[in-house]
Amino acid sequence: MNPRGLYFLVELANSPAASTDELRALLRKHGDTGPELTEFGADRLRQAASELVALLSLRDEDEIAAGINALLDRYGTRPHLVRMPGRPWSMHAKEPSTTDRAEWLLSTAALALGLWMSDRGYPAWGSCAAPDCGRFFVDTGRRARQVYCSTRCGTRVRVAAHREKRQDG
Repeated sequence: MNPRGLYFLVELANSPAASTDELRALLRKHGDTGPELTEFGADRLRQAASELVALLSLRDEDEIAAGINALLDRYGTRPHLVRMPGRPWSMHAKEPSTTDRAEWLLSTAALALGLWMSDRGYPAWGSCAAPDCGRFFVDTGRRARQVYCSTRCGTRVRVAAHREKRQDG
């Protein structure tokens, strides 16, 4: 499975206080071609982002699965294949005509996270373990589980530990 859609989710979760213009740019970056995002729609997306943060912050696999299943139940997700311009086919939640973007986002998030978790066998995402960071990330590695959002954060932690060890030794 390609985690591309999950990158949108973690970017949104990492920007819970984004302005309406920033949310519009984020939607465009990830292929949204829907109508212009309104202030009300932006407020709803920020609320959806807070629900994503709560779900992405869970650590217990059973709680994560229950949270994903609750979203799938709440929004009646109907999956279907979509191909955005210049991209391969991917699974999305079908957007009913009465559903706003926030509801669609949460139903798609539940579908994407559920597919990624079932593909990997564990919740392959998390928040950065580096002090003063905490950004969310998607774990795409095949070896050890990822604990830092970037090589920069991982390096910063290792250098700090090395310096502390040298001072103590």
